[in-house]
Amino acid sequence: MLTVHHLVYSALALLMAGTATPAQTTGPPASAPPASASEQVTGSPVVRLSSGRVRGLDQGAVRTFSGVRYAQPPVGRLRWAPPKTAEPWPGVADATKPGAACPQAQFPGVPPTDEDCLSVNVTMPRDTGGKRLPVLVWFHGGGFTTGAGSQYDAKRLATQGRVIVVTVNYRLGVFGYFGHEGLAGSGTFAMADQIAALRWTRRNAAALGGDPRKVTVAGQSAGGMSTCALLTSPAAAGLFDRAIISSGSCLIDWPDGGLFPTAPGHTPYASLATTRKDGAALAAKLKCDKGSAKETLDCLRALPATELVPHTQAFADHLTYGTPLLPVHPADALRKGTFHRVPVISGGTRDEMRSFIGGAIMAGQKYTPEQYTELMSKAFGDQADAVAARYPLSAYASPALAWATVITDRSWACPALEGDRLLARRTTVYAFEFGDRDAPNVNGVEVPGFPLGATHATDLPSVFDLGGRYALKTPPQQRLGAQMVGYWAAFARTGDPNGQGAPRWSRFTGKGPVLGLVPDAVKPIGYSADHKCAFWRSIG
Repeated sequence: MLTVHHLVYSALALLMAGTATPAQTTGPPASAPPASASEQVTGSPVVRLSSGRVRGLDQGAVRTFSGVRYAQPPVGRLRWAPPKTAEPWPGVADATKPGAACPQAQFPGVPPTDEDCLSVNVTMPRDTGGKRLPVLVWFHGGGFTTGAGSQYDAKRLATQGRVIVVTVNYRLGVFGYFGHEGLAGSGTFAMADQIAALRWTRRNAAALGGDPRKVTVAGQSAGGMSTCALLTSPAAAGLFDRAIISSGSCLIDWPDGGLFPTAPGHTPYASLATTRKDGAALAAKLKCDKGSAKETLDCLRALPATELVPHTQAFADHLTYGTPLLPVHPADALRKGTFHRVPVISGGTRDEMRSFIGGAIMAGQKYTPEQYTELMSKAFGDQADAVAARYPLSAYASPALAWATVITDRSWACPALEGDRLLARRTTVYAFEFGDRDAPNVNGVEVPGFPLGATHATDLPSVFDLGGRYALKTPPQQRLGAQMVGYWAAFARTGDPNGQGAPRWSRFTGKGPVLGLVPDAVKPIGYSADHKCAFWRSIG
C-alpha cells in the first residue's frame, strides 16, 4: 500500500489516479468516452506524417489520429536513454485507438500500460475551413508517476475552440526520472520525451492542417510543472510560442509537515546529486550494484518493467536540474530571467490542498485542534505563532479545513503569484484562479463534512470532456466551460486570451489583476489578499 505522502501526492490529488484505499479506488475512464450516436465513425482519413502515413477516424465534426508514435520504443538499450525519432513505417499505420500508457501503478481509470508508450493523440475539427489552425500540446498531470494523454477527451476544445490538440504520453516515475553516475540524461528522460513530442509537433503541424508557428505548450499539475520547466530549458528553445501553466508554478513547494507531522517537505525538482544517489540506492535494492556503472545499468536494463514499477514512487519528485536539459532549478531561472520570452497563462484552483488533506484523512490521518498546533510548529518553527494568528481555528469549520487553507496559501497560491510576478517582468502574463466550489470531483476523495471546494484538478472538466460523473452538470458551469475554452483557444491563436463572448482578461502586471473563473461570475479578484500573500512574503 502507498504511504500517506505518496497516496495523496502521487495518487489521490493528482489527476486520474483515484484513491489507494481499497473501498475508494475510483477514477475517470481509461480513455476518451465512446462516441455518441451523433458522433459515430463516418470516415477513415489518411494523412502523411514525417514517419509515414496513418489512418484515423472521422466522428461527427471531429477528426482524430490516436496512438501515433513520435519516438522509438524506449526499451532495451533505450531504457534510460534520450528518445530517438520514430523510424519510418511502411504502408498505412492504424491510428484509430490510443497507444499504451507508460508503465505505472495500475489504479482504476489507468489505461493498459507498456514500456513501448511514446505516442501522441491528435484531435482536430474535421473541417478546418481551409485555414491553418493553432496547435495546443497537452502534458498530463499525475505526480510524475501516473496518467496518460488518452484520458483527456479534447473534442470540445478542438471543435469549439477551432484548435488542434495533441495529448502526449511521456515516461513516468523510475522510467522517466531515474539517474545514476555515468548515465547521460539522468533525471530528465521524461523531459526529453516532452521535447521530442514538441519537435514532432513542429514537424507535423502543417500536414495536420495546423500552423507550426502557433504551437502552445500546456499542462496541469505535473504537466504544468513540466511546462514551467520547459520555459527554462535551453533545449526547448524555439519549439513553442506560448505556454499555459495550470497548478504547476516553478515555485511550488511544501514545508516539512505540510500534510501531517512526519511528512517530508516536497518540491517537484531534484538536484543531479540527489537523483544519482537515489538511483544508486535503487540499484542496490534490486541487487544490481555491480563493479562499474555500465554493469549496473546493464543489470537494471535487463530487468522486466514489472520489477521496476513498484519503485516508481521513489522518483516522483525528481525532475532533475544541474543537467543539460535543465541547467538550473526552474525557480532560480525565473528569478534570473533565463526563460523563453513567450506569452504565458498561469493559474490554479482556489482550494488546491483540500483534496490532499482529504486523501490523508481517508488514509487514517486525524486533524485535531492539538495537532493543528503541532503541524504549525513542525512546518513553520519560530514563525508558527505568527501563522496561527493569521489562521485562527475559530475562523474555520474544522482543523482540517484550516490546515488545508494554510498550506494552499503557503505552498500553492502565493508561490504561484510570485512566479507570475517574475515572469511578468520580462514577458506577457495572464493570471487566473479557478473558483467553482461545486465543480465535478475528479480526485476520488470523499470525506463527510469536509467539502473539497475548488480543489486540485477541478478546473479540468471545464476544458476537457472527462466523461460520466465528471461532466459539467449545470448551465452556469457549461457557460464557464465555454468561456474557458474560448480563452485558451484565443490565446493559442494570438497570444491574447480575449475574444468574443467572455469578460475581458487584462494582462497581469505584477500587482494584478488575477481573473477569477467562477460560473456566471468571471471577474478580477483580490487574489493576494484572499491568500494572505503579503503576510507570507513578509515571513519569507
